[in-house]
Amino acid sequence: MLIRTGDTVEVIAGADRGTQSRVIRVDREKGKALVEGVNRVYKHVKRSQKHPQGGRLSKEMPVQLSNVMFVCDSCNARTRLGARFSDDGAKERFCKKCGAGVGQISPAHAGHAKK
Repeated sequence: MLIRTGDTVEVIAGADRGTQSRVIRVDREKGKALVEGVNRVYKHVKRSQKHPQGGRLSKEMPVQLSNVMFVCDSCNARTRLGARFSDDGAKERFCKKCGAGVGQISPAHAGHAKK
């Protein structure tokens, strides 16, 4: 799972298919991501001090990670992500279509540096 919080993703399945938005939170154990403005549901709330009006609240629910694809900033296309070691030995994510580096996964390690 190489998708992280703050990434731009596109929904590829479900009622919100084709929607591009930002990832708010990722739950790695359940394999789900909370995407901004996607998979909205109504929660019926009883009147209380916190919600004096009561009624229906609209909130986002998590989406399966298999139903979203990363959108690359440089080639502006939805793509898969890969992991590779850079020249200094740091592990980074990269776009499989254009090869651009997307972000660092782990810091540099001398054993993986190219000589």
